[in-house]
This record gives sequence, C-alpha cells and structure tokens, in this order.
Amino acid sequence: MSGNNQRLAIFPTRMAQTTMKLRLKGAQTGHSLLKRKSEALTKRFRLILGKIDEAKRKMGKIMQGAAFSLAEVTYATGDISFAVQAAVRQAQLKVRTKQENVSGTMLPAFELYSEGNNAFELTGLGRGGQQIAKCKDVYAKAVAQLVELASLQTAFVILDEVIKVTNRRVNAIEYVIIPRIENTIKYITSELDEQDREEFFRLKKVQGKKKRDRDVDEQARLARLAHAPEVDEPASILAGDEDGDILF
Repeated sequence: MSGNNQRLAIFPTRMAQTTMKLRLKGAQTGHSLLKRKSEALTKRFRLILGKIDEAKRKMGKIMQGAAFSLAEVTYATGDISFAVQAAVRQAQLKVRTKQENVSGTMLPAFELYSEGNNAFELTGLGRGGQQIAKCKDVYAKAVAQLVELASLQTAFVILDEVIKVTNRRVNAIEYVIIPRIENTIKYITSELDEQDREEFFRLKKVQGKKKRDRDVDEQARLARLAHAPEVDEPASILAGDEDGDILF
C-alpha cells in the first residue's frame, strides 16, 4: 500500500485534526508500552529457555541414576511392581498450580508437595530394603524434576505465543496505524492550509471590489458636483443698507 493512499477517510476540519493528533499520541504511547512488554517477555523467555536446557540435562542424569537404582532393586529383590501397586491406595506426591504475573501475562507454575503416610514402609523387609529406599528417593527426585520441567515447558509455550502476538501488535502500530494517522494529519493540514489560502484570497477580492465600488461612487459624486448649475447665495437680511431714523 502506498504512503499517499494510506490514510483514513475523514472530512478535514479543525476538530478532526485535533482528534487525529490525540489518536496519534495514544498510538505512540501504546506502541511504547507494548514494546517494553515485548522486551520484558523476551528476556523472561530467554531465561526460561536456559533453565529448560539445564533441567533437561539434569533430568537425563537423574533418570539414568533411577534406571540403575531400579536395576539394583530388581537384582536384589526381584520384581516388586505388584507389591508396590497393592500397597498404594492414593498418591503421596501431588501437584498444585499457582500463577505468576509477568508483564500482564499469567504463567502457570506447578509445585510438588507430599501428602499422606509412606505406603512403602513394609516393602523390602525380607530383602533389599536399602536398595528400595534408595530407588524411592531417586524416583522422587525424578518426579520433582519432571514437575519443574513441565512448569518451564508450559511457561515456554505460553510466552512464545504471547510474544508473537505482542510483536504483531507492535509492528501493526509502528508500520500501519501510526503512518496512517500521520498521513491523515498531513492531509488534513494541507486541506486546512488550502482553505485558509482560499479564504484569504476571497477576502482580498471582496476588499478590492468594495474599494472599486467606493472609487466609482466617489467619481460619480464628483461628476454630479461638476455638472450641477451654480446657485446664487441668498442675500442676507443683515447685510443690507442701514435704515433711516424714524421721527415721531
């Protein structure tokens, strides 16, 4: 879209010019705020990305240790999966959700907590008790690491989408809305200047016509005075000869 045609369809008036200036100021303020929000979200996004990489590396080591620990339990006591399933009535490790506000974006965070008694207190009394306890601790750490990784992954996905939307809004305001409003203001200003010039020219024409009319009237008046017949001035009664004395 060309810059000349990228303007709003509006009637050029002083009120429209004031309205467009207010809209331009609001658009610039909104662009600044969204730009800061995008920068804050991007900073948090990069921080979470680094934490995810670290958590995945740590998770690999923990799961490797958990696999070795389970192999030790299986070697010492045999298959204990049926005993574990029979002993468990409800989950001991549970997850609750909380929210964190990051520049107006609510990010969920998962928190692991323990509830209830230990369901494996009697498991391994015959043999392999130490290996079972060690395996339980290792897998508890693995679950905690999984919960942390799930929290980071969820925040990563949400932030990625929010950053895309925010950047689209920033670009729309910067490259579409603000130039369109600026072009509209330029159009209104040029039209108002043209109207002022037309009004000034019209006033000059009116004043010139009035002056010409006055000159014509003055010339006509002088012409009438020039062609008018001369009129003798009336004699004054006080300027006559003196009256004689009257004798009684």
